[in-house]
Amino acid sequence: MLPIHSKPKPWNPPIAPPNPKSFKKIIPLRVSNTLNENREANQSEAGRIKRLVLTKEGRTKFNTFPDREFYALPRFVTHVDDGFIATLTDLYRERLRPDIEILDLMSSWISHLPNEVVYKRVVGHGLNAQELSRNSRMDYFFVKDLNQDQKLEIEDARFDAVVCTVSVQYLQQPEKVFAEVFRLLRPGGVFIVSFSNRLFYEKAISAWRDGTAYSRVQLVVQYFQSIEGFTAPEVIRKLPSAGNSRVDKSPFSWFMKWLRLFSNSDPFYAVIAYKNFKPVYE
Repeated sequence: MLPIHSKPKPWNPPIAPPNPKSFKKIIPLRVSNTLNENREANQSEAGRIKRLVLTKEGRTKFNTFPDREFYALPRFVTHVDDGFIATLTDLYRERLRPDIEILDLMSSWISHLPNEVVYKRVVGHGLNAQELSRNSRMDYFFVKDLNQDQKLEIEDARFDAVVCTVSVQYLQQPEKVFAEVFRLLRPGGVFIVSFSNRLFYEKAISAWRDGTAYSRVQLVVQYFQSIEGFTAPEVIRKLPSAGNSRVDKSPFSWFMKWLRLFSNSDPFYAVIAYKNFKPVYE
């Protein structure tokens, strides 16, 4: 089982129960066989990896040491600017209903969920326990390296939503991770993957490092498309506006822009898809 850390009590996610017995005793043989065949087909098709998106070369990293070593020391910083964070929080406010269960995948000490919204449960995953333990929105968290093992020992259909913020560029087996997310989502559940142009260069995969903004968006779209059962991916972009009239000319703002190579703000990208169908709420 995954070691689950918690505030204040451990989370023991139930393991999926075995499949129910066949109903052959009470259903005519011909109908029973048809139902069983349909059920087996659905189980084998939904969530399966249809094709691999990345080549062997595309999965490589400059820094080949285990990710747990790279993230051994906590980094209590934000990796994107305030504009990106505000856009992401607004997106969560729009797409994530109150009182749902959320898995924050590859997370850190902040989740960017709207403060005023109450969720039933937020479970966090990441590589640094100190960072995760500081995350005030998480009820529970666990540590696991998804580049070493993509299987999460959590029951099927456990969450209503999975989010992954500015971390998808580090996945070396994204097809397997997206298939696992599909398994963990309830029908109609949403997977929101957000990212910008920032990264730890030595830890990002080659296909991401060498790509453009457009090709990176398309990579994530293809990750979703490689899994049977996700809805058509929806792409959201919010790019820096050159005509922003509210320009902060303070010395601090100038210094921060200098550190960011004179970029006005971080571009925002999100790719969203649902398991099986996109629900409609009144």
